[in-house]
Amino acid sequence: MRSHPATIRYEVSAHCLHAHLFKVTLTIAQPAADQVVSLPVWIPGSYLVREFSKHLQGLQARQGKSPATLTQLDKCSWQISCKPGKALALTYEVYAFDHSVRTAWLDTQRGFFNGTSLCLRVHGQEDTPHLLSLSDTGLPKDWQAATALSPQKITKRGFGDYLAANYDELVDSPVELGMFWQAEFVVAGVPHRFIVSGAPPSFDGQRLLADTQAICEAEISFWHGKKPRHAPHTHYLFMLNAVHEGYGGLEHRHSTALICQRADLPRLGQASTGQPSDGYTTLLGLISHEYFHTWNVKRLRPAEFARYDYAQENYTELLWFFEGFTSYFDDLLLRRAGLIDNAHYLKLLGKTINAVLKTPGRAVQSLAQASRDAWVKYYRQDENTVNATVSYYTKGSLVALCLDLTLRQAGKTSLDAVMRALWLRCQAGPMTEADLLAVLESLSGQSYAAELQQWVHGTDDLPLQKWLEQHGVSYGTERASQPDQLGLRANESQGIHVKAVLRGGAAEQAGFAAGDEWLGVELGQAKSCQGWRLSKLDDLALILGEARTFKAIVARDQRLLTLAVSLPKPLTQVKLSVRDEALANAWLNA
Repeated sequence: MRSHPATIRYEVSAHCLHAHLFKVTLTIAQPAADQVVSLPVWIPGSYLVREFSKHLQGLQARQGKSPATLTQLDKCSWQISCKPGKALALTYEVYAFDHSVRTAWLDTQRGFFNGTSLCLRVHGQEDTPHLLSLSDTGLPKDWQAATALSPQKITKRGFGDYLAANYDELVDSPVELGMFWQAEFVVAGVPHRFIVSGAPPSFDGQRLLADTQAICEAEISFWHGKKPRHAPHTHYLFMLNAVHEGYGGLEHRHSTALICQRADLPRLGQASTGQPSDGYTTLLGLISHEYFHTWNVKRLRPAEFARYDYAQENYTELLWFFEGFTSYFDDLLLRRAGLIDNAHYLKLLGKTINAVLKTPGRAVQSLAQASRDAWVKYYRQDENTVNATVSYYTKGSLVALCLDLTLRQAGKTSLDAVMRALWLRCQAGPMTEADLLAVLESLSGQSYAAELQQWVHGTDDLPLQKWLEQHGVSYGTERASQPDQLGLRANESQGIHVKAVLRGGAAEQAGFAAGDEWLGVELGQAKSCQGWRLSKLDDLALILGEARTFKAIVARDQRLLTLAVSLPKPLTQVKLSVRDEALANAWLNA
């Protein structure tokens, strides 16, 4: 392949693996007289200003052999005084030591980066072709490179030149470096490649590949029919980093970056039939979620995201739709792909319902507010988050559930059809809430404005029991966990450390506070008082027996406090099961 004569070129190499430094050389063939460059402050799909420029260092500029004057304009922007039309070269280093899917990483075992962390934006030339040149200089000889960008002139190991149509595509195409397992499959004529870094010898790659292919087939069929003639992407790359502790994913137009625990990977020798383990199911759900984003947020997207502003927050009130509805379909499509059964799916759904019902913040913040506040609340969680906010992922998925079951009960349409109609109406591009309302009314013959006003813009609980029972699902209860009985969240890895105290619960009424270390329990009065060391919350039931009141001994700021605790009557949580198989399958098998 020939290298493309792009006017913007980035050469990325390893400056020092031990220091976790990438070296970047940016060449601008036709700079302006006072050329401005900047590094994004956030990455699309992760709604937090992360200040990537804090890791950029040693920026220099030259034209030919002469240095050019650099002036820093703000925290992430620079202006270069230079001769227009004469090639300008910028060199700098980027510190890369964040294991997440959102930034960059470099050490002796692996490299990874998003363009938002490494690639300065050339103002005024964002829509011109950009070339990314991956150098293997300074890297181990057995390392490979992988990205979803279009290869122009590369080696067998993947190093060389890749072309992006513009800056948006460049920074929407992460790069993986290192030694990784890889395999391929084709769905609807679209080649899919899967790479895994950090996998142990027990890793069953063929099972992961087969299950991922089943997910992709189900999702392409969902959007384009059982015999699709086309898909919106011409190729796709899954990039999975297996670590000891970690979880997450970030969607891109032609790829996704994923992190999972090594223990959650499928293992050789395990049965490939039957229900997957909870950890592997979580990984499959993540894969399903990020792949569904190929349609829902990367193409069909909020109108406010028609063009990203990389210099500041980009607000929308529609994350409940793009993340919440994706969260509804991710596990449902595992069921339809045959990877889990009805009981397993309802267990996952029940977990989501309980997560929402155990969040006091659901009565404080609407889903629309939660979407807009993601920049300062969802991505900046603290000990009060559970009391002040609601997740647009979990409650948003339950809004999708209610809409789907409501539409199906009326007998005219389903949320599946609504999603496909939105795709066509918005031409796989920007959409608004008005578009959703218009499609709902067009397909169902009635307005859903009142429902969205109540479910999305209000704070009332959703009518879950009504609609689930009408679709063959029993809405039962079971005893809630000990932390739920107490109304707190705690870390129990080394002692009991309170992370959050839930509004209105027994712990709040007793005076617990985030940061307390719960040491022990006292029972009885005066001479009959007994003291017990408490090492985990599950021991509390053993100690208390039938008692509903006790004293908690906690350490706070190196002082010992005695808190009087009175437990309410036993609390319950939702447990779902199939009551009518035929009714349930009419929905779950659709």
